[in-house]
Amino acid sequence: MAFDKELLEILVCPKCKGDLELTPEEDGLHCNACKLKYLIQDDIPIMLIDQAQPLP
Repeated sequence: MAFDKELLEILVCPKCKGDLELTPEEDGLHCNACKLKYLIQDDIPIMLIDQAQPLP
């Protein structure tokens, strides 16, 4: 089972409440405003700010 892309319509960045985009590899969600990437593990997005990775 892959990540449900319909979730992108309701998920927002927990830090700024901005829109999220699925990464091209579909391994995470990124917020362009905060420059953070939230990983997807076992088809579940990990939406914890302290576990987000900074985007380059």
